[in-house]
Amino acid sequence: MTFRILSDIVCRVMELREEKINVVVEQTMLYDFYGELLTEHQKEIYEDVVLQDYSISEVAEEKGISRQGVHDLIRRCDRILAGYEEKLHLVEKFRHAKQEVSRIEQLAKESGTQPDEEIARIARELLETF
Repeated sequence: MTFRILSDIVCRVMELREEKINVVVEQTMLYDFYGELLTEHQKEIYEDVVLQDYSISEVAEEKGISRQGVHDLIRRCDRILAGYEEKLHLVEKFRHAKQEVSRIEQLAKESGTQPDEEIARIARELLETF
């Protein structure tokens, strides 16, 4: 195998890992905002597979259901959580607010006056709560 082919393979693997991380981050955000709207059964299985990173097989065996049942439930929960976001836009609003607070903090740092330092401090405190 040539170096170029090996390099291409490594790049693709890295891209796939990044995509997987982005999917998990999105699932986690949606669950943080809307997870309480799922049933207890849905929450338990979703948390085990998505948040705790247990395999579908492990969860299926523990819960006494099929692997396909676990898989279907995870996909259904993903659709439910995405549907809530489509209607309520809470994650989108959260991200926007966080971005704007970061912008406020940056602007306050750039001017460097006493009131701006206070604004920067407040912005940092708000960012830490996010």
